[in-house]
Amino acid sequence: MSAAGVVSASETYFFRLYLKDKGMNDFTLHEPERFLSLESVERRMLHEVFVDETDFPVSPVYLEELRAAGAIPRLTSKWMKTVVVECADSSDVERLMNMPFVDSLRCVWRCEDRIKPAKPLANDLSDIIIISDMFTDDTTGFPSADIPVEDIYGSARKQIEMLNGVRLHEAGYRGQGMRIAVIDAGFENADRIDAFSSLKLIGTKNITFPGHDVFREDHHGTKALSCLAADLTGVMRGAAPEASYLLIKSEDTRGEFPVEEDYWAAAVEYADSVGIDVISSSLGYFRFDSLPDYYTTDDTDGQTAFVSRIASVAASKGMLVVVSAGNEGVGAWSKITFPADARDILTVGSVTSDGEKSAFSSIGMTADYRIKPDVVALGTSVCVINSSGQTQFSNGTSFSAPTVAGMAACLWQAFPLLRNTELIELIKSSSSQHQTPDVQLGYGIPDIFKAYRTAGE
Repeated sequence: MSAAGVVSASETYFFRLYLKDKGMNDFTLHEPERFLSLESVERRMLHEVFVDETDFPVSPVYLEELRAAGAIPRLTSKWMKTVVVECADSSDVERLMNMPFVDSLRCVWRCEDRIKPAKPLANDLSDIIIISDMFTDDTTGFPSADIPVEDIYGSARKQIEMLNGVRLHEAGYRGQGMRIAVIDAGFENADRIDAFSSLKLIGTKNITFPGHDVFREDHHGTKALSCLAADLTGVMRGAAPEASYLLIKSEDTRGEFPVEEDYWAAAVEYADSVGIDVISSSLGYFRFDSLPDYYTTDDTDGQTAFVSRIASVAASKGMLVVVSAGNEGVGAWSKITFPADARDILTVGSVTSDGEKSAFSSIGMTADYRIKPDVVALGTSVCVINSSGQTQFSNGTSFSAPTVAGMAACLWQAFPLLRNTELIELIKSSSSQHQTPDVQLGYGIPDIFKAYRTAGE
């Protein structure tokens, strides 16, 4: 697109630059530890996923040349060969478009004020990764088997039992050793809530507002995290209480702009680089402020939306990506949102306690006639922990997805040699309508313990 004449001096713009290549660097495939963590390399080796040139970062030389041209690089995607830059002058934009390594350009954000948090946030060590081997392997936080199930799980019993997850927990698989990234809008007060007192925290990352705390803005991620990691006997127990967690904020809650796809991409690439096994994300995109026709339902082919393409690449790197189907079931859009249409990921819709489709749950198929959602779980009246540390009952595929993600992590703990695609097929084949999938419920409600028994045969 041409940017001439669209940038005013009073506004700040973010542009996504699509590069012709990533430039020269001194990385080699023989030394992946120079650009990936040991955990990331080990995960790939375990699942026979090869490191390749898509894993090389964008050349810092390109970033310096962009700065010299009057732009401020804000985000990069090594997988998509893109750089998001901040500009405030039309002549800067023209220079960018004429740079030899820039293929094309798209505006993804604009505002009269420079990007800043919606409210003051306290600085913290949010980008520090805690070494995972600091955690012990004891399981003393899990009550003994003679405590009644309803006392162990509290008000969350229904959502775990619906997936037959209690039996998998009782078999000793509660996520221990699994590394889960939760990508969301924020995790307000999750660092001071009793239900998370035993949380095994790998670290945190604020993509949207670098250097700021992920625990002081937005409660949506707190609720989603509770479906996975809450562990307070008699109050709530999540699907994978013994897993280790990386919490990433990628959402700008002040509005909807395409740059949030870039934030999500950066979050996913970061999760991959530090060796995450499972990504749980309850974010979805389809319509943006001032750009209502940015996407159409014809784009739900897994290959068009930027965020969906990123999700598929993440899957190709060996991670299990679990996302919510969306809550557009009663709206004009009605279909799954992005990245729920991506290939080789697990897309989760919502049902009521009776197993009926929740009215709000987005439906399929994809534009290229694939079954979506893949599976469903309880998403109507789901027990969650709010930012006040209290249980409440909430609705949304935002909460069915992390429950499935947590149970999938427990299943993967039991069979770590399974590839992510094999794990997805195992879960789908164990689900309630695996022989007759449809656009409402996909393959149905998973029976995680049945999947466990099948894999063990």
